[in-house]
Amino acid sequence: MYNKTTKILQLGRNIFKFRKAKGLSQNQLAELLDISREHLAKIETAKRCVSLGLLIDIAEKLDIPVKDFFDF
Repeated sequence: MYNKTTKILQLGRNIFKFRKAKGLSQNQLAELLDISREHLAKIETAKRCVSLGLLIDIAEKLDIPVKDFFDF
């Protein structure tokens, strides 16, 4: 069973995985999202929680369904 911290970490790892699969750097995706690279890096490493609105924006930019981020 996963605890909350583990799920947040896996969510960040999945964002990282899909970003890399799309061939985007953190800088490139951050620019598309109008956020700082540092903010995105903290989301990918579970140092900051991602809001639902931003998660939807990330999914749109990566052209994937939001539900795919929760495949753990």
